[in-house]
Amino acid sequence: MPVKGSSKLSETFLAALVSGNCAGTAEALNAGCQCVSLDRQALVGALARDPRDGALQAMLAESRPHLFADSMAFVSARHVKRMAEVVAAIEQVVALPAWQDAVLAWAPETARRSAKAAGVFLGYDFHLGADGPQLIEINTNAGGGLLNAILGRAQRACCNEVAEAMEAMQGSDAADLEARFVAMFRAEWQAERGEVALRSIAIVDEAPQEQYLLPEFLIFQRLFERHGITAWICDPAELVHTGAGLTLHGQPVDLVYNRLTDFALDAPPSRALREAWFAGSAVITPHPRAHALYADKRNLVLLSDPARLRSLGVGEGTIATVVAGVPRTEAVVREQADDFWARRRRLFFKPASGFGSRGAYRGDKLTRRVFEDILAGDYIAQALVPPTERRLEVEGATVDLKMDLRNYVYRGEVQLVTARLYRGQTTNFRTPGGGFAPVLAVPCEHEGEGAGA
Repeated sequence: MPVKGSSKLSETFLAALVSGNCAGTAEALNAGCQCVSLDRQALVGALARDPRDGALQAMLAESRPHLFADSMAFVSARHVKRMAEVVAAIEQVVALPAWQDAVLAWAPETARRSAKAAGVFLGYDFHLGADGPQLIEINTNAGGGLLNAILGRAQRACCNEVAEAMEAMQGSDAADLEARFVAMFRAEWQAERGEVALRSIAIVDEAPQEQYLLPEFLIFQRLFERHGITAWICDPAELVHTGAGLTLHGQPVDLVYNRLTDFALDAPPSRALREAWFAGSAVITPHPRAHALYADKRNLVLLSDPARLRSLGVGEGTIATVVAGVPRTEAVVREQADDFWARRRRLFFKPASGFGSRGAYRGDKLTRRVFEDILAGDYIAQALVPPTERRLEVEGATVDLKMDLRNYVYRGEVQLVTARLYRGQTTNFRTPGGGFAPVLAVPCEHEGEGAGA
């Protein structure tokens, strides 16, 4: 249906399409299309596939009302393509023995054990900068992939402009994503065990019943069961490792879907997992080595430094793609404290081993006390790339929500691109109108021009 200001939006939309400026079209849609595209009834229907799902629906409605945004986000097809190119280039870098030697030098002991499993659900997180997509960080246990597969099936075209864009994208629906995700877990198993049947999976996180993304754990459990795989959700302390292998309450565990933020498996509750990892008695994915190769924030220092990449044997074309897509990142050292303080407004500070925006600070928000804590810790400073915005009408008022983009990746292939809409300094799921949002790639007429523009 038409939305407030839709005639102005139509003019901008059509003019951008004529010029082939898909980035401008996406910006126009993000600013002007304020309507609701999420069909809540369709979302309930997509979730109601198991007799146990009534409690799941209640959990989402009552305690997680801002998990799903009410509208989709719009990104130019060029930017989607460019993100995939940056991902592919980084995968080439990570595959180099010299890269692995460099980053494993500062990694924990558990990361030095080799593995044939690659690690499921790598998350490449981007902001859209003036020069195209900029990689903010990589995560090895990126949540939300399955939730977003379901979310994508519950969208409707809410205005003519969106209907046009959705029609142009008909060839790329995500109906098979769930099957692809199951195939990914089977591929992890087969990489380590060959053609032996995968019988059981433990979805492991600390106090899982208290985790915000518990609904996704439950949906994964249902999904695995529908494909003939026994699945449990448990705390790592419930696992036991003996010479016979890894077990949960006496039942053998073949594969662990690891959602822990104890990336090195160093914490006491992870003892059984750590033993199983070193013994190779269970397949763990993602695992400590994957985190060290991809997600340690110190890796961003290397990725943004062309001289260091060159010294590792990276080709010039790959260097150009990586450096253009990764904001300059530096290790924070006390010897340069005055320089970092002077430049702080143009920087974003993150703990090297952090996750989920914990301990992360925009430089313009820093106090001297917090800056002293940063100097005493193990931090990196990244050139600030402010997120773009998505304008929506929430509770009768027009608000501008910040937007970041997550690429879910397996073995170099981008499986899904989604957005997170939020207000505040960092991503969160506390914003009315915000949460996970499907990404609609706005097509370009002149695809060959300016992929990074």
